[in-house]
Amino acid sequence: MKVLAAAAVALVLALPASAANVEHGKQLFGQYCVSCHGPNAEGATGQRYGGTAGRDNQILTGLAPSLHGVGALAADFYLRTGYMPLKRNGIQPRRSKLIFGERDLQDLIAYVASLGKGPPVPQPDPASGNLAQGLHQFTDHCAGCHQVVAEGGVVTGALPPPLEDATSTQIAEAVRIGPYVMPTFSKKAISDAQLNSIIAYVQYAKHPDDRGGWSLGHVGPVPEGLVTWFLAAAVLVAVCMVIGKRLRE
Repeated sequence: MKVLAAAAVALVLALPASAANVEHGKQLFGQYCVSCHGPNAEGATGQRYGGTAGRDNQILTGLAPSLHGVGALAADFYLRTGYMPLKRNGIQPRRSKLIFGERDLQDLIAYVASLGKGPPVPQPDPASGNLAQGLHQFTDHCAGCHQVVAEGGVVTGALPPPLEDATSTQIAEAVRIGPYVMPTFSKKAISDAQLNSIIAYVQYAKHPDDRGGWSLGHVGPVPEGLVTWFLAAAVLVAVCMVIGKRLRE
């Protein structure tokens, strides 16, 4: 069902937006986005609009990048994950509840896409990917931050998120955009075929086949290793206590 819904959304976004859609998106932009991205989505200019210094109603640009030329790809990713609008500037965007309905999302994305030529929303095909190749590529490019089980991690200045809620389209978008501190991967670095395999692996990692193993909630190899050490230490202490008791007897 989710696959069909995603395909329907991708089909709608592939259709040319009407002037009414773009105009409605512009109105939404003025309501939710202009305070950071500026009146014309020009981003960082360091200028103030709509009031004198010290007034609450002034608008300060310079807190967000320009949206000219980012295309529908970036807008679709940031809006559909709930990364934007941010609650306040300077914090890491995190997946949150959407504040827009589907129509508003489409119109706002259409407006951002109209600001200049840019990449469209990708349409990945993980079914054509190779799971083993995806594991290899994910280990090379992604596991250093997200862990090999795609459960997220910790890096300097950021917390790479778990990928359990990411759709195939959102994974493809993130790879091409490089949100926050994540690097951007061009098609030369990761081809579309390799990307399909990576997505296939991430989707598998959400519900892996734990044959004969104790999954521990799939929290990742580091926490699982710590649990192993704690259990081993407990067993070692118990053995030492038994040996000590026998020696005293």
